[in-house]
Amino acid sequence: MTELAPIPHTIEGLPGLIDRAASMLAGAKTAAEVLEAREFAGLAYDASKRASRLHRAKSAHDVLIVAAHRAQADALEIEAAAKRRLADEYDAAQARGELAGIGTNQHREEGVAVSNTLGLRRDQIHEARRLRDAEAADPGIVRRTLDAKLARGEEPTRSAVRRAAEDRLQRSLDRLQRIQESVQRLEENRPPPMTPQMRARQIAVFGTQEDRAICGRIEEIIERIDEQPDPAEAVRRVPHASRHAVDTAPIRRAAAWLTDFSTLYEQEVQNGTYATE
Repeated sequence: MTELAPIPHTIEGLPGLIDRAASMLAGAKTAAEVLEAREFAGLAYDASKRASRLHRAKSAHDVLIVAAHRAQADALEIEAAAKRRLADEYDAAQARGELAGIGTNQHREEGVAVSNTLGLRRDQIHEARRLRDAEAADPGIVRRTLDAKLARGEEPTRSAVRRAAEDRLQRSLDRLQRIQESVQRLEENRPPPMTPQMRARQIAVFGTQEDRAICGRIEEIIERIDEQPDPAEAVRRVPHASRHAVDTAPIRRAAAWLTDFSTLYEQEVQNGTYATE
């Protein structure tokens, strides 16, 4: 394990301690190194906390107390990041079969180590997972919690970070429960599946999807025609340069189609579809 730096007794020595913890975490390649960075960040937090209380006891200037609080916050942020990485490392090791769950007797099964080689307690793993999950659900929640404490002139603490994570996860659970209840209500109120007879009746009344698409296009043609000016006005509005491009043959075919459609539709309404209902 890396040799620990001496614990400073002044505000001036805290930034170096915190930088050391951040550097250790950034360079950590194994779970053991992450664990070491977490421990060092914890030492930085404890040192900052002692400095803050010492300055308060001595009625020191507010600037010194604020500096100590900020050092506490920085140390807590590093410690929380280390805990999140430990949660990932632990879960990954369990998935690979290298670790058994907390509480498993320390022994070997078929050559696989099942003891908790990281030396983490159940509550430590639980807290690390909650911090990780809360940060995943609401990125930056740890830093915002600490900054809010600093803005109010309050001391940032581990318990504040823990409560923020628990509250965020509880909100996620409450939201998930509301969604599940909503889905359950929808399932309960879902109408029974349609029988072949009901489906046939629906098609007879409302038509198929293609039928409705054809009807929609007819309505669109009618709306477009209604948007046009009087025919004589429309003729006058065609520019001379565009008159050679107007072909009346398709227009006459369209007019004939609309005439035939309206005639047949009126006959169908009077003697066909509506008569069967």
